[in-house]
Amino acid sequence: MTVQSENPGSRIDRPPLALSRAGVDRAAEHRLDEPWLAAAWSHPDTRVLAVAEGQAFVVDTEQGSELVLLASFETPEGGERYFLGTGEDGVAYFALALASLPGRLDGEARPAGLREVGATLRDRDAGLLVHAVALENWHRSHRFCSRCGHPTVPAAAGHVRRCTSCAHEHYPRTDAAVIMMVTDEQDRALLGRQALWPEGRYSTLAGFVEPGESLEQAVAREVAEEAGVLVDLATVAYVASQPWPFPSSLMLGFTARADRRAGATDITVDGEELSEARWFSREELKAGMESGEVLPPSGISIARRLVELWYGGPLPESARW
Repeated sequence: MTVQSENPGSRIDRPPLALSRAGVDRAAEHRLDEPWLAAAWSHPDTRVLAVAEGQAFVVDTEQGSELVLLASFETPEGGERYFLGTGEDGVAYFALALASLPGRLDGEARPAGLREVGATLRDRDAGLLVHAVALENWHRSHRFCSRCGHPTVPAAAGHVRRCTSCAHEHYPRTDAAVIMMVTDEQDRALLGRQALWPEGRYSTLAGFVEPGESLEQAVAREVAEEAGVLVDLATVAYVASQPWPFPSSLMLGFTARADRRAGATDITVDGEELSEARWFSREELKAGMESGEVLPPSGISIARRLVELWYGGPLPESARW
């Protein structure tokens, strides 16, 4: 399936974002139905995804990577169960969060995370792994009640943690983050790089939304703080979103234009979030990638989609790709 881009001035057919795909109904109506959940867990068709510290077992095929899904009677002892949903065929899917993955599985299975295989998994597997990793990350870091400090336990099939003392319910946290393709009057793209990235890696700017702040305000603030460029709030336009469970973000993609005022496009990096930022024309980006001077954002990230929407199609191969 392809999706038609709505980005002004740049219409290209594009597949769904790598981490925004799904093939399973989350079936939230079953999360409080303990008899149904018990029956589903024991059903021979049910499949379970073992996950630990953001990784699961996969096997590599000519078509890409596939998750290793186990029958419930094959799963290791212990761990926490999270209900992930049901397929069109009625098969129920669970995650089993473990302290560590088993030492080995039969065959060619290997442990891998979303950064490595997220783009090569099929829709169902990508959705299952994103869901499982996000829940496992959250449960691992929310073992105690923020109100009274007592231990919490999983509830609602893994989608709630309940305090064992005050009974307060805690829900999975999702941190909103904006990521934006900013252009100027010459339709050049503003890209920056962090000091820890590989030499030559450039990407779109991004940052977390602060309390009491609109998404548009967050776009303008982050660009000004990181690169010193002023954004025209009236031009901020939503493009798409992508779960980013590293550990708990939702990336909200935007396009925006720099303000037309004098000096608004002058770059002054903050030296903390960014070590460098540049305005790129399409010709400059193409030449930089073909020479190996420039590395684009990873294909798993919405940043790559935003750059390609501006560029007008798939980016050229890099000499260092």
